[in-house]
Amino acid sequence: MAGTADAAEHIIDETERLRANVYALLARFLARPPDSAALAEAAGWSGDDTEFGKAVSRLAKSAAAADPEAIKDEYAALFIGVGRGELLPYGSYYLTGFLNEKPLARVRQSLRELGVERDPAVKDPEDHIAALLDVMVGLILGTFAGGSDLAAQKRFFDDHIAPWADYFFKDLEEAKTADLYKAVGSVGRAFMAIEKAAFEMA
Repeated sequence: MAGTADAAEHIIDETERLRANVYALLARFLARPPDSAALAEAAGWSGDDTEFGKAVSRLAKSAAAADPEAIKDEYAALFIGVGRGELLPYGSYYLTGFLNEKPLARVRQSLRELGVERDPAVKDPEDHIAALLDVMVGLILGTFAGGSDLAAQKRFFDDHIAPWADYFFKDLEEAKTADLYKAVGSVGRAFMAIEKAAFEMA
């Protein structure tokens, strides 16, 4: 995804930057198999005694022990496969049972309003979970001209992520072909719960 930066200065506090980092890490692992640098970044994270913190610690431990070549095979089995992978990480599929349905059209409309254009090199539809998480990074960091305040974040999250992402992450936790990605699923599910609660309070 690519967008036009807002002309106004966007001040990011530490909490917002941490939120963006979690979204970015999840998007990175879900868009493609993580390389050695991505695994090293995840391995350097640490968590507290909360559900989310414990999930982060499990992911860090798994990433530290992971073999990048084995993770490529795991990613392929989960998301590519022969014909299709074990999981289909698209909003349309989770919300309607089919690909390229109305949820995708609604995502595209929201992206147009935000001034976000699809990267021509990306072949996946825009309702891929990694693309949606990446948009949240841009909204938090103020990358897009069409809005970057909390209201814009909440609107995009509520419209395009909250209705289905927790189900996807739960499926990822329980996927038969997942190993490292079980921990990714746990982090994602716990983080979605935190975000949903925070937006409801806001």
